[in-house]
Amino acid sequence: MSNIRAILTKRFPFFGNELVDEIEQHGLPQAIDADDEILREGQFIKSFPLILEGSLRVIRQDKDGRELLLYFLNPGEVCSMALTCCMEQQQSNISAIAEQNSLIIRIPVELLDQWMVRFPEWKSYVMYAYRKRFEELLDTIDAIAFQNLDQRLRRFFIARFEATGEKQYRGKHQDIAYQLNSSREVISRLLKKMEQQGLVKLSRNEVDFSALIHSNL
Repeated sequence: MSNIRAILTKRFPFFGNELVDEIEQHGLPQAIDADDEILREGQFIKSFPLILEGSLRVIRQDKDGRELLLYFLNPGEVCSMALTCCMEQQQSNISAIAEQNSLIIRIPVELLDQWMVRFPEWKSYVMYAYRKRFEELLDTIDAIAFQNLDQRLRRFFIARFEATGEKQYRGKHQDIAYQLNSSREVISRLLKKMEQQGLVKLSRNEVDFSALIHSNL
């Protein structure tokens, strides 16, 4: 991972050289495989991730394993909810799972407050992250409160494309049901309806939603 500095400069062009030096010196680069969990609800956070490559999904999970997708994290982003837990030294209230093979760099929590004072660009970056995540959480609340499940299913695929660039979902219908807090039977029925509308193509453990993406361009 000798090219970490080059990746940092590419993903965070607004960071000054001194801040990049600090990240490179104190951060721990980590390659993670798709479906690996890097943050878990209930754990105390000792470091927070900056996303260098790939994509993570941030979720809430109930005791039965059902997920509520909150938002995706893309290269150049940080999880503001994890930052909040760091600041208040609380247990994590979210889980973060790699949506695809990814590269992150873990930053020790004790540097968060120090950098807020020392580096204006870091403070601006963190404030922007809070604002963006807040807006995405409002979108999630609106979707749950005001959208039908078929609309939320379309939104699920579009959000995944925007996060990963992929137009195929590889996984079981049950996996989608967990993330949308629904049942497999309902999701399967809606996917079949979308296939009849020409928006998706279904095969074993895969949904090709290329047509849906093209219809929204």
